[in-house]
Amino acid sequence: MNTDLIKLFDSDEAAVREVLAQTLSGADDGELFIEHSQSESLSFDNGRLKGGSFNTDQGFGLRAVAGESVGYAHAGDLSLSALKRAADAVGAVTRGYSGSYAAAPQRTNKKLYGDENPIGEPSFEAKVALLQEIDAYLRGKEPKVRQVSASIAASWQVVDILRADGERMQDIRPMTRLNISVVVGDGDRQESGSYGVGGRRGFGDFIATDSWQRGADDALRQALVNLEAIDAPAGTMDVVLSSGWPGVMLHEAVGHGLEGDFNRKKTSAFAGLMGQTVAAKGVTVVDDGTIESRRGSLTIDDEGTPSAYNVLIEDGKLVGYMQDRQNARLMGMNPTGNGRREGYAHVPMPRMTNTYMLGGDKTPDEIIASVKKGIYAVSFGGGQVDITSGKFVFGCTEAYLIENGKIGAPVKGAMLIGNGPEAMQRITMIGNDMKLDSGMGNCGKAGQWVPVGVGQPHLRMNEMTVGGTQA
Repeated sequence: MNTDLIKLFDSDEAAVREVLAQTLSGADDGELFIEHSQSESLSFDNGRLKGGSFNTDQGFGLRAVAGESVGYAHAGDLSLSALKRAADAVGAVTRGYSGSYAAAPQRTNKKLYGDENPIGEPSFEAKVALLQEIDAYLRGKEPKVRQVSASIAASWQVVDILRADGERMQDIRPMTRLNISVVVGDGDRQESGSYGVGGRRGFGDFIATDSWQRGADDALRQALVNLEAIDAPAGTMDVVLSSGWPGVMLHEAVGHGLEGDFNRKKTSAFAGLMGQTVAAKGVTVVDDGTIESRRGSLTIDDEGTPSAYNVLIEDGKLVGYMQDRQNARLMGMNPTGNGRREGYAHVPMPRMTNTYMLGGDKTPDEIIASVKKGIYAVSFGGGQVDITSGKFVFGCTEAYLIENGKIGAPVKGAMLIGNGPEAMQRITMIGNDMKLDSGMGNCGKAGQWVPVGVGQPHLRMNEMTVGGTQA
């Protein structure tokens, strides 16, 4: 496929650029975002191929920014007539407005992932065979296995960003993902475990036999642990969070509150706290879109700004927000490479990339040994967060009692309940084992979904509220 997307229009580049320049005359910012995307997914469930899909989509989004107002129109038709209709709608936002068109994003020569389309390799037949093999492997390994679900997905997105000042940026973004879940049972009781891995590269290592078997083994281990779990206690107690995926709590409870739009509108629990202490000493949180081949990474964001290593909280103090171009300008700050959108039909907004907490100086064993009675949360499922208040609720999918500094019985039904800024103040020990998740995160905001990464080291948090099934 031709990755020069402007050539997919039924007109030459000069005519497209003329419409763009006229539309954005008098605007503060804006661009023409052109996208071509392909995606494929296969799911295997209960011993058979349950679903499969292949989609191709392309279109454009035209945006004009005037102060706090945004005009946006999009179409799946790459034609000059569709662009002119979009321009008529978008141009309304600049009528009677006279702005100064912002300087273009800086250029970057860095590429964080390859251009290859991962959908064609391995073949459809090989992918189905892999899913069958995963199913057979798990069923043959443990007689308690009652259900196996496995899925494999890939996507390939090409974006072209044209600005009224003549600047043009392009990015080609691959993505792959493998997910495995298993249900085990004993009598009337059933429990589940899961594993996922992915990133901005071909399937390669993800589907190598030793790799997927390790993942399948981990999903089975988690399910069998949960099958033996006792009811979680409820009350106020110390909590140890494991490294890696538990960083999803940091992402939800703190990360969203550090996005620029919530702070500009003063709807974040962190609004107006720049430079103030918002977390325990030693806590440093960053958003880093520059890690090679990671799920949340971007060579450039969806406005053309190169992604960056952005420090948000440093040694407990709030030092930065994640910004797109509009919110950065309105707040007198610099864009941070966090302007993201789900696709051409969506406006960009400040979004996280890979958000994680840096490591400290304690070993995981030291942290666990320091707790007399508490909960060790190894993995989380879903959670809910209120951005304005910072209140959150997270369910643990794998957790254990800690008794006299030792890991005890597994527990089920444990919920962590708290307030994001408050929880950050309750961190008393930070592990030296910072780890990113395995590449399975998705983030929703205002109806848009984008891929993200999370991570953290082991953490001790004192006197957290734990919801459970034991009084």
